[in-house]
Amino acid sequence: MSCENNHEQASEGFVTVVIAGQLFGLRLERVRDVFVPQSLSAVPLAPPEVAGLLNLRGRIVTALDLRRRLGLPPREEGQPTVAVGIEDRGELYGLIADRVGDVLWLKPSSFETNPANLDPRWAQVCSGVHRLDGDLMVVLDVDKILDFSQFGAAA
Repeated sequence: MSCENNHEQASEGFVTVVIAGQLFGLRLERVRDVFVPQSLSAVPLAPPEVAGLLNLRGRIVTALDLRRRLGLPPREEGQPTVAVGIEDRGELYGLIADRVGDVLWLKPSSFETNPANLDPRWAQVCSGVHRLDGDLMVVLDVDKILDFSQFGAAA
């Protein structure tokens, strides 16, 4: 098999999440776990994207609302949520989404950089899109999502 074929056969894993009906992907190697956030404690003076703090198996987790981070309308009261656990520099974060989908293994050939017409708020925190059968999966860049200097830009 040639080097090009080996490269094309290589695939990258993504945990998919749905937020306001849009499919997003988080690189699998960044995801620690998936859980249902409960008992959020408010954080006074925190950016609006910070939904609060929670205790997960004895560790404090900062919960970030991806709807707020992406400038999307708030979810209706009582709608279920799920959180994708991310560890970054020893800190735990829970990225709150509407629901978690499957793990997808995608080939590099289906990836494109951010389209020119992507909302600027999304372009700040997304690294590109994957073309799927009849759909697009927007790839969230975890480092940019967790870049607190960018917080407030999507508000």
